[in-house]
Amino acid sequence: MIITDHTEEEELEKLIKKLGNRKGEFGLPGFLPELARLERIVRNLKTEDPGIPTEVERTSPNPTLQILTLSWKNLVPLVNFGTVDIIEKPEPVEEMILVWKNPITGEVMIQPASNEDLLALKIVVEEIDPREVTKIGNVPISSIDTLISRAVKAGILIAPAPKIRREEDFPHGRGIKERFLTAEAFTLQWHITQACDLHCKHCYDRSDRSHLPLDRAIAILDELYDFCRARFVHGQVSFSGGNPFLYPYFDELYRAASDRGFSLAILGNPVKRAWIEEIAGIERPVFFQVSLEGLEGHNDFIRGPGHFGRTIEFLDLLRDFGIYSMVMLTLTEDNLDQVMPLAEFLRGKTDLFNFNRLSMVGEGANLRLPSQKGYTAFLKRYNEAAGGNPVMGLKDNLINILRYRDGLEPFGGCTGHGCGAAFNFVTLLPDGEVHACRKLPSKIGNIFESSLAEIYDSEIARCYRGGCKACSACDIRPVCGGCLAIAHSYGLDIFREHDPFCFIDSRPGS
Repeated sequence: MIITDHTEEEELEKLIKKLGNRKGEFGLPGFLPELARLERIVRNLKTEDPGIPTEVERTSPNPTLQILTLSWKNLVPLVNFGTVDIIEKPEPVEEMILVWKNPITGEVMIQPASNEDLLALKIVVEEIDPREVTKIGNVPISSIDTLISRAVKAGILIAPAPKIRREEDFPHGRGIKERFLTAEAFTLQWHITQACDLHCKHCYDRSDRSHLPLDRAIAILDELYDFCRARFVHGQVSFSGGNPFLYPYFDELYRAASDRGFSLAILGNPVKRAWIEEIAGIERPVFFQVSLEGLEGHNDFIRGPGHFGRTIEFLDLLRDFGIYSMVMLTLTEDNLDQVMPLAEFLRGKTDLFNFNRLSMVGEGANLRLPSQKGYTAFLKRYNEAAGGNPVMGLKDNLINILRYRDGLEPFGGCTGHGCGAAFNFVTLLPDGEVHACRKLPSKIGNIFESSLAEIYDSEIARCYRGGCKACSACDIRPVCGGCLAIAHSYGLDIFREHDPFCFIDSRPGS
């Protein structure tokens, strides 16, 4: 270090001039004037309060950012460490340096400017659409978005807060943290085909819906990209069906979604190795979810002979490819007693096991849910067992009632934000219908008649986001809201009457 935090500004100016005038004299290194200049900027940033904005309307450069062009390279380590013992020696070669104050920590950051940093800055300053850059550079949009995301994470750029946030009148609840009120990601659960190689006894929808031609499907991806970009959230596409692999252009659509930088997930059935190898070669999905409805006998009664064995083998296949596996069970009165034995059987065979309560719609109307009393007792057993079995996940919103009563931190509930219907996800069907949730008839628009933004901002979508008014005063509403599909199954007014399995009013002292 040439200067200290106590060196006066006037003295600094004189010192830098003197070093420049005597460059090379008395054996002094020629890089000292540039090093002093760099240290001066770092020192000033440490002592100044530039007032970095906490909220911005669009992604912008950090106002503290300074871009310097130095006539010597490899000076950054001297500022950071003050030694050249284990670093590259300074060289008389021009180098650009970025210096800025981290907007979160307040720490002064300094690093050589990479081409990626400069490109991210250029795109933001000149308000260039990333898709235009991809045409020129012949690179996927995901690469450009990654550059910008890294610059935001480093604090070189400042991005607006995500604009998917609970409405102002949404009850916040005592002690419910901000992270549950704002979503940083938005998921399109896309049922791209009705074609399915199974015929499960609780299938929600066996209606005949034509699949989309590839060009229209890709146009939907572009619309989702614009929606997420405008709302400053990361996009995820969860491909489902039917069996998504039976969509005739699945590989092409999967690649197009990957190229646009979306996180990809698959909710489907066991498929052959070659198909998994194909998609893994494009991009490994963040998870692949399959279903089991209990132990082998009951499962194969619901999903067809041999399904249980094929699924267990498929979980091994996913592990071979390093793909995170999830097993989902649809809970009914008939398999309530099989959940814990199945969870124990799946220990070490899958990464995560969860359950959803049956929605009694479609062919699911022929099955039944357990009684409220039986379900509440089961939920307590499940919650306790989950502490000793690493594959058992927490998903049902009502588990947060147990945590509330025990004074424990809530978890995110069904979607990370309680009921996420028309909030941090929507469901898209093959014919363009958009639903708030796939588990109940909840149409909020059609993507061929209105834009995704118009559908999301519609009054009916707001109603689904708000949930039922009976939950509005509940302390844990942001991480719960029950299940609208279950209320619908019992013929209730889902916007006024709560999940009939809710037991929060039975807590001590109520």
